[in-house]
Amino acid sequence: MAGRQYNSLSILMVFSIIFLVTLSNVVEGYNNLRPKDCKPRCTYRCSATSHKKPCMLYCQKCCATCLCVPGGVYGNKQTCPCYNAWKTKEGRPKCP
Repeated sequence: MAGRQYNSLSILMVFSIIFLVTLSNVVEGYNNLRPKDCKPRCTYRCSATSHKKPCMLYCQKCCATCLCVPGGVYGNKQTCPCYNAWKTKEGRPKCP
C-alpha cells in the first residue's frame, strides 16, 4: 500500500512540474521568440503609430537582438528587460 502512495505522489509531482513549465512559458508571452517571429510581432507593435517605417526598423532590430517584443502597441516594456534597457546615445529608449 505504501508503494502505491509513493507512485501516486511521483506522478502528481511530474504533472505539477509540467504544469509549472507550461505556465512559465505562457507568462513570458512574447519572450523567447525566434528571429522569424519578429516581423509579425513588430507589425502588431507598430500598428498604432503614424511612423510605421522607423518603428518597424527599430522594433525588428531590437527583436533580433533581444528575441523579445513587449505585448501591445505601446508600453509593457518591463516584460522584456533587454528591449527596455537598450537606449540611444541621448539616453532615450531605442526600442519602440
